[in-house]
Amino acid sequence: MPYHLHFGEADPLRIRFAISPLWETHCAVRVLARPRQQGYHLPWLRRIAEAAAGVDLGPLQLLMPLHGHSPDFLYPPPIGPTATFEREIAAVRETDPALVLDDVRRALAETPGAADSAEGRRMLGDPAGSLQRLADLLERAWEALVEPEWPRLRALLEADVAYHSRRLAEGGLERLLSELHPAFGWSEESSTLTVDYHGEHVRALDGQGLVLLPSVFTWPDVVSGFDPPWQPTVAYPARGIGALWTEARDRTPDALARLLGRARADVLCALEEPAGTTALAHRLGLAPSSVSAHLSVLRAAGLLASRRYGHQVLYERTPLGIALAVSQPEAD
Repeated sequence: MPYHLHFGEADPLRIRFAISPLWETHCAVRVLARPRQQGYHLPWLRRIAEAAAGVDLGPLQLLMPLHGHSPDFLYPPPIGPTATFEREIAAVRETDPALVLDDVRRALAETPGAADSAEGRRMLGDPAGSLQRLADLLERAWEALVEPEWPRLRALLEADVAYHSRRLAEGGLERLLSELHPAFGWSEESSTLTVDYHGEHVRALDGQGLVLLPSVFTWPDVVSGFDPPWQPTVAYPARGIGALWTEARDRTPDALARLLGRARADVLCALEEPAGTTALAHRLGLAPSSVSAHLSVLRAAGLLASRRYGHQVLYERTPLGIALAVSQPEAD
């Protein structure tokens, strides 16, 4: 039973991409309770195991049914294209308690017995207090699960946005939607985006447009179903998740390291997707100043190109850089 998002005349002009650290935090908490979603993330799970054990995620996971409604107020569509976690959680704290009560009641109803549990009764009996406690818990989950890895995650998400923005410019809306995920279907006749997902949801965009939200921890699903007053949104798995937790230096051919120097070759090989200086420094364990110097040399040599995205400059390999990074034979 798919979701149906009906576009009006103005809605194709109001499609935007966004990145949300709050959404990634929500999905990271869900991954901990869903073995099916853990396959790509085992290195991350090992790294955060001790920190995760120190946070009681039970109240959040009680509001994350296997199928059905999850509270939109806890992880609403991003405020802007590059909102910070601090800005997003501040907006959560300002939610109307009446909306919180309705959202919590709907979510608890999806799991038999949840509303009658001690935590469920507590949430329903004090929606204003529950809002603040859940927001506090989301902050602790962010700090323990996502914030230490955010530069790496943000680089992947920004690379996905840059790639699909180019595809939108090259091929238009229909081509973009057909490439984002196999669950997406576009009907030109009815101007409707169909999302093959659990449940039934129909919404007219009514001039609000659509937020396309790449996500690391959403894999393998796409997620939609946001109700008013939230902006219509679809979250989908970002490109490149399979190599997300692979250390870049493990992929650097020895011959290329001899040619360029180990650190500079590591930087070149790390750019399988566009990334900024800070993300590369975090991924490679190098000082940002050193990475910046290596990027400048590689760009001057014609191996990299750069462009600005939001608050930072993203670097990507040129055809020559790609040829060098992927064609070097290993020494015998």
